[in-house]
Amino acid sequence: MLMLMLMILLILIISKVVMSISLIISKKTLIDREKISPFECGFDPMNFSRIPFSIRFFLITIIFLIFDVEITLILPIILMIKQANLLNWTVSSILFLLILLIGLFHEWNQGALNWNF
Repeated sequence: MLMLMLMILLILIISKVVMSISLIISKKTLIDREKISPFECGFDPMNFSRIPFSIRFFLITIIFLIFDVEITLILPIILMIKQANLLNWTVSSILFLLILLIGLFHEWNQGALNWNF
C-alpha cells in the first residue's frame, strides 16, 4: 500500500514539474501579442484592419470546404462495399467521383486554382 502511494505521489510530482516547465517555456511575450490577434487570416496584422478581403481568399476557403465535405461522403461509400449490391455501389461511386472531377475541372478552367496572387 505504501509503495502504491509513493508511486502515485511520484507520478503527480513529475506531471506537476512537466506542466510547470511547459508553462514557463510557452509564456507569450509582448511581441507575440499581435500574432494572436484575430487578424491572422490572410492579413498582415500590423496594417490597417479595415482593408477588404481578397476574393481569392474566399475561393480557396470554399474549395477547401467542398473537398473537406466530400471526404466525409466518400468514407461511407468505402465502408458499404460489403453490404451493398456491387453494381449499384460501383455506379453510385463512379457517379459521385465524376461529379467531383467535373467540379474540379470547372474550378480549374475558371482560374480558381491559380495560386499566383
